[in-house]
Amino acid sequence: MTRFRSRRVIVAPVLLALAGCAQPAGQAVKAIAEPDIAAAYLPLTGREHLGIDRIAGAAMVIAPGIAVTNAHNYNLIDPKSVIGQSRDYDLLFFRSQGTVVPASAAPAADMKVTAYGEAPGGGLRLAHGVVREIHACDGCGPAPAYFTFAANAGPGFSGGPVVDGQGRLIGITFGFKDQGKERLIFAYDLGRVMAELKRLGPTGPPN
Repeated sequence: MTRFRSRRVIVAPVLLALAGCAQPAGQAVKAIAEPDIAAAYLPLTGREHLGIDRIAGAAMVIAPGIAVTNAHNYNLIDPKSVIGQSRDYDLLFFRSQGTVVPASAAPAADMKVTAYGEAPGGGLRLAHGVVREIHACDGCGPAPAYFTFAANAGPGFSGGPVVDGQGRLIGITFGFKDQGKERLIFAYDLGRVMAELKRLGPTGPPN
């Protein structure tokens, strides 16, 4: 099993939201097919480098009034809405008006998955993939730390959902790494995400 401490590990994958001028990954789609995922999905957009380069990411509602994205998407979130940031993982929790919480499941090796994100210039993107590995988290509970899947995702997918074939939320993307001819996408297991939210303590509904 692989020991995981995100402050050490996430420096290896390329963060998914930081290449605003890159070619969009995945394929363009008009809408998310899964109704509950669509209702919980939050597109994030902003500008950097003196307001010239457009950057994008995504977030997901994971509890009534609470959403999650990557901490490296902080500049795409209203600071007043922030609940807190994970100490060990690239996760940021914030208040949202969303109330629909999609069903969830655990990832499994060889599972076919779908990831959603935003193109740097705007517009919904989709990438299909297959789970390659699930990485355990020693000493921090039963939920895996993260998993990888092979897919054509990239900039703009950070913080976005990874969905199984039954439309259930299984993870939140945070990075990628090109390995030979294959691109591996890194995603936090949803169980790990919920455990990190719990560590922040009581949050309550939005004001």
